[in-house]
Amino acid sequence: MRYLFVHQNFPGQFLHLVRRLLDEGGHDIVFISEPNTSQMAGVRRVVYRLPEYAPEAVHPHAREWDRAVRRAEAVAGVARNLKSLGFEPDIVIGHHGWGELLDLKQVFPGVPILGYFEFYYSPTGADVGFDPEFPADEATRARIPSMNQINHAAIALGEHGQSPTVWQLTRYPPWARGGIRLLQEGVNLDELAPDPAVRRRRFAIGDFVVGPRDRLVTYVARNLEPYRGYHIMMRALPSLLKRNDVKVVLVGGNKVSYGPRLAAGSWRDRFLKEMEGKYDASRVLLPGQVPYDVYRGLLKRSDAHVYLTYPFVVSWSLREAMAAGCAIVAADVEPVREFIGDGETGLMTPPLDPAKLADNVLGLLEDRNRAKALRLAARAWAEKHLPMESYLDAYQALIATIAGSEIAPAEVNPRQLASSPPEPAAKRAAAPREAPPSKPSARSKAATASARRRSPPAARR
Repeated sequence: MRYLFVHQNFPGQFLHLVRRLLDEGGHDIVFISEPNTSQMAGVRRVVYRLPEYAPEAVHPHAREWDRAVRRAEAVAGVARNLKSLGFEPDIVIGHHGWGELLDLKQVFPGVPILGYFEFYYSPTGADVGFDPEFPADEATRARIPSMNQINHAAIALGEHGQSPTVWQLTRYPPWARGGIRLLQEGVNLDELAPDPAVRRRRFAIGDFVVGPRDRLVTYVARNLEPYRGYHIMMRALPSLLKRNDVKVVLVGGNKVSYGPRLAAGSWRDRFLKEMEGKYDASRVLLPGQVPYDVYRGLLKRSDAHVYLTYPFVVSWSLREAMAAGCAIVAADVEPVREFIGDGETGLMTPPLDPAKLADNVLGLLEDRNRAKALRLAARAWAEKHLPMESYLDAYQALIATIAGSEIAPAEVNPRQLASSPPEPAAKRAAAPREAPPSKPSARSKAATASARRRSPPAARR
């Protein structure tokens, strides 16, 4: 098949799918993105650049939409160049968050588009106004509806969508869900396989050493910021470190991924300053973002792993912590409950309570048998619900269905799913049922669709 991927930050969410396609061979893969240093042998990268403009001249409520329209225009221009050179995809796959896909239907009429629907914004019921320490002002709440302009334009394309969790899918209004499929993302279980022996060895990140008798508490976020509970974790440190054998590593960058920025400085530095002198800093490491091998080793060595978040998109790190068999203490919010059953695959903790967080972590460190049971259960849940191969098989089956023009509405009962415990919800998120033997396989459908796309226009009609 001929694939056209679009994501401003190559390869984005499509890394594992692209790797699978490259391993299969025989596919023509083109990827449109903004410039970056990432490369994948066998993928033809085509770069677009967002023209310079003055966003301050645009009304604040329209700035994201204005930027999205400019992106869509730039991507469409690059796509027309590809078409003039003879490239016409069998399917377009991309992320709807930045508006890049919005004009491609005009460039490649009749070519199906599969877009990633990540988040539908709302002034209530999710992240906005969740933390009373950082209340949303009237101007922020007034701007929220306009932030869905890209979502609405993407839905209006009448094409196909995917969303990775029940919570994310059901954030979209009922009228918008018909063309969005639930496709739960997987992780590499082999790379993240638990290694109990690692706790018997010395573990180090630079000069920070964790010995076999130390109890390691870990925390991971893309960036250290309130949306991921960084301030709560920092305020729990004095209580955690009252136990003399505890060491803590907080992984995360110094920028902002979600939510507001400070007028000056970073969230990391703000809360370091707030907590200065209140804990033994020699037993705490903030290494910034770390190489994947270091991160993976950290999860495997962890004695208690903390995952905090507002009600928002669940991080990849939670899935990977489960796969690594971590004993997890996680924020008790709806999107996390899809993964963590309290007392079963982890412990839930009030998301904005540092004292309760410290109590839960210290309780796990004290009760090794309970921690071991949670680690085993987390890994078992990951093995059942998060295998990368199952995810990619389901992904390719969906692609084949779309390319064959046989997509059906999403089979999701939002009211039922929202009230279900993690186990049943996860079962519903598993790979689609097998097709009856009399129907073509996913890959034969894909081949048929590919041949159809390569035939002359008259034959296609």
